Amino acid sequence: MIEMASVTIRGCAFGAVTLLNFAFVFISGADFIHFISFKTIYYNITGETILCQDSIPWSAALQDASVLRSVAVDVALLGLFIVQHSLLAWSPVKKVLQSALGSLNRTFYCFTTALALQILMRCWQPVTSAPCLWSVRHAPWSVWFPLLCFTLHFLCWAIICSILLIFDYPELLGIKQVYYEFLGLGEPVSYKSAPAQRFLSHLRHPVCLELAVVLWFLPALSLDRLLLAGSLSTYLAVAHSLDKQDLAYLCVQIKSKVQLLAEPQQGGADATNWTHKEK
Repeated sequence: MIEMASVTIRGCAFGAVTLLNFAFVFISGADFIHFISFKTIYYNITGETILCQDSIPWSAALQDASVLRSVAVDVALLGLFIVQHSLLAWSPVKKVLQSALGSLNRTFYCFTTALALQILMRCWQPVTSAPCLWSVRHAPWSVWFPLLCFTLHFLCWAIICSILLIFDYPELLGIKQVYYEFLGLGEPVSYKSAPAQRFLSHLRHPVCLELAVVLWFLPALSLDRLLLAGSLSTYLAVAHSLDKQDLAYLCVQIKSKVQLLAEPQQGGADATNWTHKEK
């Protein structure tokens, strides 16, 4: 009885940790959407904040101590995020953390990722004393283009959220690992098919195209935004290694989803079969 009570308390504690982490990651995600997307567009529409100084030549801006200091801080923040995101995903480090944290390993990874994002967003230094690389300021596009950007960003974030829901977000956030452990089911990834495991090992960010649009499609591109967009785009480009087998697997899964929508009368049976294949 004592051992069972201890296991129950441990399970409740782990469950509470994962749920608190889920809340923190969710809030951080909402903050990131505001930071990377709608904040910049809002300032461009209202003119509330000056994003850049086109009257200052680049030669003078790149010699300005305040510009160089802001760039250095932003580069350091991006480096912190990239190092955290890569180091904790490195196989030797993953093995050490897995042995130390067990089923909380993925939860820890998501927590540190959200924490690194929070530090980046809170400490980010806008570069307002340098020219913009581009800026839409002439009527009527000064109004219509920001609204177009807002609409496109909204659609991209909606697609990103939809993909994450389809992509087994409880497993991505570490919730399923804790749940499976205390049911004695082992690792959730072991229930996925071999092609699915292979695909996930090569791509854990199924939102590359949408995020690239959000990073670059803006009414004005300041120097600090160029650093952010260029760094994250490059990281996304080199962080995955999809090949023909992965793409073939992805095409099969997309085709099965289309068939589910096209044949609603067989949706229940097909969904069961697809779930069986994935798990």
